[in-house]
Amino acid sequence: MAALVQTQGLTRRYDDLTALDSLNLEVEQGSIFGFIGPNGAGKTTTIRILCTLLEPTSGEAWIEGYSVLDEPDAVRRRIGYMPDFFGVYEDMKVWEYLDFFAACYEVPANRRGKMTDDLLGLVDLGEKKLAYVESLSRGMKQRLCLARTLVHDPSLLILDEPASGMDPRARVEMRELLKELRSMGKTIVLSSHILSELADVCTHIGIIERGRLLDTGRVEDMISRLAVRKLIRLRVGARALTARQMLADTPGVIEPKFDGEVPQTDEEPAALSFGLTDDAEDQSQVIDRLVSVGVPVRSFTEEAGDLEDVFLQVTKGEVQ
Repeated sequence: MAALVQTQGLTRRYDDLTALDSLNLEVEQGSIFGFIGPNGAGKTTTIRILCTLLEPTSGEAWIEGYSVLDEPDAVRRRIGYMPDFFGVYEDMKVWEYLDFFAACYEVPANRRGKMTDDLLGLVDLGEKKLAYVESLSRGMKQRLCLARTLVHDPSLLILDEPASGMDPRARVEMRELLKELRSMGKTIVLSSHILSELADVCTHIGIIERGRLLDTGRVEDMISRLAVRKLIRLRVGARALTARQMLADTPGVIEPKFDGEVPQTDEEPAALSFGLTDDAEDQSQVIDRLVSVGVPVRSFTEEAGDLEDVFLQVTKGEVQ
């Protein structure tokens, strides 16, 4: 599909600090793109440039073909931006808050009433229409802020840590809301540190560290290509130390370790886990090798790699 967002050589420097280093990025139309990386990696800097709030030192970015440098007004018409620390006017009622921002975007007065009702219904705040913003919980305020980003019907939503501070139920509701917005034709760029949340909602991800884009692609492709292909968990009735050493000496076995307490003698039972790469033996052959040297395997299970595996493999834990 066509790229809705494109950057080319996007760089931002602050004196001797390079916050963003030659970022080349594409976000497909209709996708939910997760931008992940440690604190100080350059995520917020990228987002602020895309939202025309910060000029790059060099490079260029386009939203729907419009330059963020040369056509900022056209870009702002096409994006809805929800920052991590968003502002809400707490002495307003919920409907007044949305009506105010709709007026700022020159939505005609005769359309604003229905639009406000529709947006409040979308974010499940219809019953709070007449409530004051200050009476809302944090999760409700975040949903209201998301509704605010939609008042001018943008094609692109840019959300910086949209689930920050939410309780588990509110996170689930936000995740389902993002999926619904995608089904309505919206393209969404979001940043987050909650990798499990991104894996559940995103179609694509980009991993950034020290201002450099390390890898990008569809979530399932990234997991298939980069993650440990299999994670095996097993319990042994004894000879746990022997099992750990044999696994460490087996080609294709990654990071065999004890789950829980480390046994002090080879006669103690224990739980272990290890990864298998594509070029490793089949897990049944690995188990057979353990059994052949007298390791009493009580149980074993296989788990698939996930987005956290990808993140840990690609990044080095470096900060600016």
